[in-house]
Amino acid sequence: MGAEARLTELKLTLPPAPKPIATYVSAVRHGDLLYVSGHGPLNPDGTLHLGRLGAGLDIEAGKAAAKQTGLAILATVRSNLGSLDKVVRLIKVLGLVNSAPDFIDHPKVINGFSDLMVEVFGESGKAARSAFGVAALPNGMAVEIEAIFEVKD
Repeated sequence: MGAEARLTELKLTLPPAPKPIATYVSAVRHGDLLYVSGHGPLNPDGTLHLGRLGAGLDIEAGKAAAKQTGLAILATVRSNLGSLDKVVRLIKVLGLVNSAPDFIDHPKVINGFSDLMVEVFGESGKAARSAFGVAALPNGMAVEIEAIFEVKD
């Protein structure tokens, strides 16, 4: 089963592909790789999941924000490729967590994204990954994630 069919089977709705908020593009394709810029947890209504892990947000809220970020990234991938079925595999993920200084569960938060990728792409959704905390993210969003996908025509 392809990624588009899995998305339907999982009853997941992608938000509109986010527009850049500064001087950059949402994704760049180079050969068989699609580099996706940092995305935040964009809801279908255009709002963002805001907050800081360990200071108002718990791990479950962070995982939900990371999953929503994954849906926004999938929207960008679909908008660039025409179909998620053109994804061969997820190669690399960088997850940033807006967190209090003593928060140490960054990988658990970014699992919200990684679990979604495995649901949509199967084993090809598992990637090399880094997850760490930062003092602040744009607009106060809870997480920011960037990814590199191997793609085909």
